[in-house]
Amino acid sequence: MVDRRREQEVNKAAARFAETLAESYRIVYEQAADAQQRQGRLAQEFSERVMDLREQAESGRAASERLTDQARRQQEAGQALAQESAKAYVDFLDTAFSQYREGTQRAAGSAREGARTLSDTTAGLLGTATEAAGATAGTAADATRETADIAAGRPPFSDYDEMNVEEITEQLDSLSEAELRRTRNYEQGNKNRQTLIAEMDRRLEASS
Repeated sequence: MVDRRREQEVNKAAARFAETLAESYRIVYEQAADAQQRQGRLAQEFSERVMDLREQAESGRAASERLTDQARRQQEAGQALAQESAKAYVDFLDTAFSQYREGTQRAAGSAREGARTLSDTTAGLLGTATEAAGATAGTAADATRETADIAAGRPPFSDYDEMNVEEITEQLDSLSEAELRRTRNYEQGNKNRQTLIAEMDRRLEASS
């Protein structure tokens, strides 16, 4: 009788444990069932629940592996995208810097060429101005010497005063316009030979 009662108590305790466990499973997996219909099959349902849990665990593990693999692929894809983006950005910067450097070099070359052209032009203008100034100074100097010679009473060339009209006329071909004017002025201020003066005037008009 004692063993029978103890067995009943054990059975009751096991039944209470199984019922509590089944209720926990029902809450977790939202599988509401009629508790009264399952009370007679608690042991069998327990085994079935264990099998279900095993299958769900396998399914969950497989799903977790798939999720892990998917996350790994997404991570790899993200890394590849980041690398490609970084490479594309670096290439863009290289291209932009190369274009900037080429533009800077072209601008510097243009500036040097412009400076060289300006220097050449300035040098040419200075040279022209110098030549013009020299020519002007030379003309002024010639005029000054001519005026000084006339004022001093010097003849345009040696032995002038001892030469006749024909001899002087022969010498006129070798004279420049300035020398010809000087000779005319000297002649007019001294012997004033009209035939010779007329000849020199004719030559001066022809050269002007």
